[in-house]
Amino acid sequence: MSSSVTKDRKPNWLRAKLPSGPAYNEVRDIVDKNQLHTVCQSAQCPNMGECWSRGTATLMILGNVCTRACTFCAVQTGKPTELDLAEPPRVADAVAKMNLKHCVLTSVARDDLPDGGAKVWAATIRAVRHRNPDTAIEVLVPDFQGDFENLDLVLDATPNIFNHNLETVERLQRPIRRTASYQRSLNVLDHAKKRGFRIKSGIMLGLGEKEDEILVALQDLAAIGLDILTLGQYLQPSADYTPIDRWATPEEFAHWKEESHKLGIKIVESGPLVRSSYHAEEQSARFAKDQKVTA
Repeated sequence: MSSSVTKDRKPNWLRAKLPSGPAYNEVRDIVDKNQLHTVCQSAQCPNMGECWSRGTATLMILGNVCTRACTFCAVQTGKPTELDLAEPPRVADAVAKMNLKHCVLTSVARDDLPDGGAKVWAATIRAVRHRNPDTAIEVLVPDFQGDFENLDLVLDATPNIFNHNLETVERLQRPIRRTASYQRSLNVLDHAKKRGFRIKSGIMLGLGEKEDEILVALQDLAAIGLDILTLGQYLQPSADYTPIDRWATPEEFAHWKEESHKLGIKIVESGPLVRSSYHAEEQSARFAKDQKVTA
């Protein structure tokens, strides 16, 4: 199922839309004026042009320096120097100015803080909801080192969708996510599911995973009741990061989408350019529609 395209040359199916248009410029202006970070910029997301041109962005709280050094992620790593307690209302203001029906919030890992940043997370969710009562809120959170008390601070603020990425198969966790854990991530998702939240997770292809390992990861996610799955191609940010093992073809992504549906995962975004927030608004709208049908 592997691609025959050489690893040295990016295949044509990975061509992303270039940033352009008034909506793109407006989003950039709002982000800059509100002194905010976006994962779109910090993680070098290939879909930034498409998403910003549609007036959407994934806002990243708690600074742009991560305490972890995952070997796939372009976000700067080191010792954070900021903790901006005035950030939540600025995020809420940006969401209002972008007129978002669905907003996605994420953050760097803040293992330097006793609560992992959970209180700022909760304050941001509440500020966004207070200012934008009709906006659905999706959160893409770190694992809070498996501390459920801190995780519950975030969940108590009642986001609409709870996202935490598994990122890769179990065998590759240590080389790819040095201070994370496959089982811990599953436990975080399972805890949120048992509290009644819709849960979402994502896996990258092209890191050296094998077909049977991908299937096991999908089975493990399905077993805890995963609602939404994203599957995308790993893109090496620079020579300092884990090399690309292969380019997964569109056909392979279609295969894993079909397998995921067979396992009972309801919504699956699977494709070379798919990232955690890809089509997040459409996913939220689908849940809202399903609720009306079953009501």
